[in-house]
Amino acid sequence: MSDLHTATENVLIDERVRGFPPGNPPLPLAAIGEQGWKPYDGRMALPLISLDRQAFASNVELMMTYVKSHGVDIAPHAKTPMSTALADALLAAGAWGTTVADIRQAAVQLRAGQRRLILANEIGGAAAACRLAALLGRYPDAELHIFVDSAALVEALRSAWQERGGLPPLGLLVEFGAGRAGARSVDAAEVILEAILATETPAFRLTGIAAYEGAAATTDAEETMRRIDALMAVTSGFLPKVRARIGKERPLLVTAGGSVFFDVVIARLSAAVAADPACRLVLRSGAIFFHDHGIYERGLAGLDARGGFRIGGETISAAAAFRPALRVWAEVLSRPEARLAICGMGMRDVAMDQGLPRPLALYRNGAYLADLENAEVFRLNDQHAFVALADGSDVAVGDVVEYGISHPCTCLDRHAILYGLDPDHSVTAAYLTSFG
Repeated sequence: MSDLHTATENVLIDERVRGFPPGNPPLPLAAIGEQGWKPYDGRMALPLISLDRQAFASNVELMMTYVKSHGVDIAPHAKTPMSTALADALLAAGAWGTTVADIRQAAVQLRAGQRRLILANEIGGAAAACRLAALLGRYPDAELHIFVDSAALVEALRSAWQERGGLPPLGLLVEFGAGRAGARSVDAAEVILEAILATETPAFRLTGIAAYEGAAATTDAEETMRRIDALMAVTSGFLPKVRARIGKERPLLVTAGGSVFFDVVIARLSAAVAADPACRLVLRSGAIFFHDHGIYERGLAGLDARGGFRIGGETISAAAAFRPALRVWAEVLSRPEARLAICGMGMRDVAMDQGLPRPLALYRNGAYLADLENAEVFRLNDQHAFVALADGSDVAVGDVVEYGISHPCTCLDRHAILYGLDPDHSVTAAYLTSFG
């Protein structure tokens, strides 16, 4: 166990953190899972967010089996939970590395002991390049690959690496894009490639090609697939051009793949990567390990519709196989109207950018009471959820509602602690998040 891990486990948690019982003496993070708390038993402060540990473990096993069956690697995106403990768990399960979205996230993961990172984003200009150089100067054994989509960023990074000296090797990934950052054409990518090759050193060199297909998505499914196909075509077509410039021996990465269209990435890029013995395909899916009751539920239904989830030559229902692992828990504060409940959970507590939370179950006096199939959240205020109920609903003030969420990435970032639950919903672990 590293010194940092020990220090994290000994961090004292108190009422400043959602979920921690008011009046309870502060506890080390590692001791929270030993208290026997349950989100619905009246002791924990609500609202809070929880992780179904069994569902998470099942999702991890399933996704790792999937990528291995296709002969590809995965560097899960850490921006979803920003929990170094969960990132470590994914590495232990077989992940090739970890993906981060910015320099601060890289700092968090490096400090936790992770050493192979993909920084899947543009970082800015000269000032950002200097910040990255200052960070990596503390980690000489780091392996970091970073997206670049301009000659200007290449020059900013080269200057920072040259001026500082003694830095670990930096891998540059030429990024193709649609809908977000990234080169929009082969001509633009060739300008970036030339800028890299003109300034290469052993510590500053091209290591591959990158793309993010999720940003190409639109509300039109057919248009989405056309855009993704075009992005994958230009990405795969650029690989032999790069190989012709750098020779056969240098290892290269081709990386793409969020948590909705990873099957399309594999289908479109595998042949080009397989034709290059020194190349590996690396997915970056992260939210898939958590799943949800909204955007990813819809995304996996779409994946099933195109028959994309195949393991060992067999098509499997991804929608049935993956399990939503996140829940938000809140109390009923008011029943001001016959078909309305006001719950103590709002925009400060739960995501709403990709759909509202979904009521799942009702608890009363510390015990499960009923499913809430006919209830619906129709509005959120800062700290209130407005829940439409069926006629004659038995929901009462003081009941606890278990909610499914939509979009883990913008829900988890509201919480400093993710409470791990066992199958009977007892808290058996607590994961510190690092959203800043």
